[in-house]
Amino acid sequence: MNTPLFILLQSAAGGQGGSSMLIWLILIFVVMWLLMIRPQQKQAKKEREFRENLKKGDRVSFSGGIYGKVHEIAEHTIDVEIANGVIVTVEKSMVQPLPEQSNQQAKK
Repeated sequence: MNTPLFILLQSAAGGQGGSSMLIWLILIFVVMWLLMIRPQQKQAKKEREFRENLKKGDRVSFSGGIYGKVHEIAEHTIDVEIANGVIVTVEKSMVQPLPEQSNQQAKK
């Protein structure tokens, strides 16, 4: 039922409806990539570099808000001292830089 209307609109536009619509779709995709996907990729890269460059004695925070100092580093886990003599083992992906470290890196 909508097909005759679509054909009528295409013929009225001189047959350019399909190509202009394709251009708009490509333009929307590029804008979405620039505004959403690219910044997320850059943030993920910075976090990955932070976790790769961790060393013993670095101050870190967990995604839950607990602060501590790196005690030992394994392949997928990190032992973090959160108080004198209290050492917990956490997944590397849960460790984040301290907020002031993030601000200092952003200024560079």
